[in-house]
Amino acid sequence: MWLVGRCSYRITTICQEIHSGFPGREVITHGLQRHARPYRRSEMARPEDFLKNGFAVFPSFYSEAEIDAAQAAIEKCKTDQPIHISIDMLDEPGGRRTSLGYLSPQEIRERHYKINDLFLDLEPVRHLALSNRVVPPLKKMLGDTPVLCNSLYMDKGTTQPPHVDSLYMTPQTPGHLIATWVAMEDAHEDAGQLEYFPGSHLIEQMKFSDGGYHFIADEMDEWKRYITAKVEEAGLVKKTFAAKKGDVFVWHANLLHAGGAINDWARTRKSLVFHFYSKHDCRRMRWDVASMNGAYWLNREHLAIPPRVTDSIAFSEEAYLKRYPDVAQAVKAGVFKTGRAHFEAHGRQEGRLATQD
Repeated sequence: MWLVGRCSYRITTICQEIHSGFPGREVITHGLQRHARPYRRSEMARPEDFLKNGFAVFPSFYSEAEIDAAQAAIEKCKTDQPIHISIDMLDEPGGRRTSLGYLSPQEIRERHYKINDLFLDLEPVRHLALSNRVVPPLKKMLGDTPVLCNSLYMDKGTTQPPHVDSLYMTPQTPGHLIATWVAMEDAHEDAGQLEYFPGSHLIEQMKFSDGGYHFIADEMDEWKRYITAKVEEAGLVKKTFAAKKGDVFVWHANLLHAGGAINDWARTRKSLVFHFYSKHDCRRMRWDVASMNGAYWLNREHLAIPPRVTDSIAFSEEAYLKRYPDVAQAVKAGVFKTGRAHFEAHGRQEGRLATQD
């Protein structure tokens, strides 16, 4: 729909850039941190309040069965370790991108990372993004039909400093981006809770030197000073969201939000984040989409694993031919000289595993 083929370089690039611009939590002054108070569940925002506050909360929106079905699918994916699923290592400088299939089982249990775009493969995850109950309020808050463009899964909190999503996923039309955060379990106060600044979406966004709103890495220190001053000038107060399993938190493209400090790394804070562009912008970009419950999701490829990562993995000719009988047959028939030749021509892009088990 809208485009023959797959999505363009643009969507791949913006999905790679989101959540990548902050190397450490010290970048925002203590002035933005000192007045935090927890969110009270009695303060649930209606969709009508979204434009005023920049967020909406829907407590116990998803049933335990819906959450458990999605979590079970995610855990199976972590066990199966598909090579084409990309992850970003949050415990490494710059959040190095690699493949879920390249981690050891111990690393999957113990490392700090986020899994990208499970919505493309897992229907129970896609359901949490575009259920027939969540689409209507999203339409109302976005002002257009939402198009799911990415998903992020985390076992733990992000510890990410204050930021706005429109810096990295800058929509074609201002405001045509919205996000949902789904609690997969109760969030303990020591597990790094979601933090946000109500009303911060009304701050005029800083223009970078190219006249646009998409971040320029060398100018991010200036942005941090700008947003800090604007928040303090407006007297905005940071809140924390003490989420319960099944809660859904919706935020505006320009809402300043963060991941709180993790005081107990033994605790998990399992969550899914979804980002949505507008139908208007996606149609304008001629992106390929699939319909679901009166909305859409981007029908695109998974984010590519950087060649420097795949090149660092030792190739095993014997293991490759044993694992893929079709390739072995093609080599025997003379279609490819070696399994490595097939891997370089097709296997890498197809997500085939090149190493020993």
